Amino acid sequence: MEQSKLIDDLMQPSAYPEEPEKIKLAQTHISTVFIGDDFVYKIKKPVNFEFLDFSTLEKRNLFCKKEVELNNRFSKDVYLGVYPVTFDGSKHTINGKGKIVDYAVKMRRLSDEDLLKSRFQKGTVTNNDLERIADAIANFHKTSKVSNEIDKFGSLDVVKFNTDENFQQTAEFIGNSISEEQYQRLKNWTSNFYKENSGLFTKRIKNGKIRDCHGDLHMEHICLTDPIIIFDCIEFNDRFRYSDILSDIAFLLMDLEFNNGTSLSKKLCDTYLVQVGENDNQLIHNLINFYKIYRAYVRGKVTSFILNDSSISNDKKIKSRNLAQRYFALAYSYIKD
Repeated sequence: MEQSKLIDDLMQPSAYPEEPEKIKLAQTHISTVFIGDDFVYKIKKPVNFEFLDFSTLEKRNLFCKKEVELNNRFSKDVYLGVYPVTFDGSKHTINGKGKIVDYAVKMRRLSDEDLLKSRFQKGTVTNNDLERIADAIANFHKTSKVSNEIDKFGSLDVVKFNTDENFQQTAEFIGNSISEEQYQRLKNWTSNFYKENSGLFTKRIKNGKIRDCHGDLHMEHICLTDPIIIFDCIEFNDRFRYSDILSDIAFLLMDLEFNNGTSLSKKLCDTYLVQVGENDNQLIHNLINFYKIYRAYVRGKVTSFILNDSSISNDKKIKSRNLAQRYFALAYSYIKD
């Protein structure tokens, strides 16, 4: 299937059952998102990154359904179902006539103004907002699924597998989005952390802290409505969603700090630790710092992947490289503080 033809066709309002007035396009390294007036349709790109495999129609259908199911845990009226993308020989449409060539997750469009990222940029995030966010995440973490199978993903071996994979998959970007010094020092620091804290991962498992989490918890995935809406969790790999709850919250803390919101990050962290019943001690903060490094590095990695995407313009690739450089720089700053 020709991706550029699909995108061109689905940029036409007539391709949708709702016939919106206009369509906006957004792309990530794994998704093409068509934003209408009231609804959003998200199509998974036919990519295989080893940790993520959307390479076949069947797999994309499976993960679309899984995305709806998992996100209904905390945003029940946002994810509206999975719809076929059809091709009649001349044009692509959503749920139209012809051959099914792909699938799209349909979502209710949330107000951009209510996103935490938007409120943050306007400087209108209040202490009450942070308390509500901390409470929503803590309540989710306290009630999310836990099992012997999920516990395995909190082991040192699995966490190390994740970080090893990150370093393997970013080696090609040395000298581009990450420097040789940043790469080597972050890799060595991570190795030393495992040596010095080997028993900590076992203790976290024993204390029931490894759960079926969100996996992609940053400012653009939190909506400050009443109640709080959290959306767009990881569906494509259980390994990235089954994690220590501190790894989940660390993503949001890192995202705030990436955007120069260090004071808000500290307030959120302190409130969350109380709400979820975690000890507020140096060991816990060391672990949070470890996971902030991990999260910043992952963001640098996935943003770097855009540099290899032939469907992305050169201008966007330059912006993506600069963004990835900032994420890697933040990860590096955490080991120097």
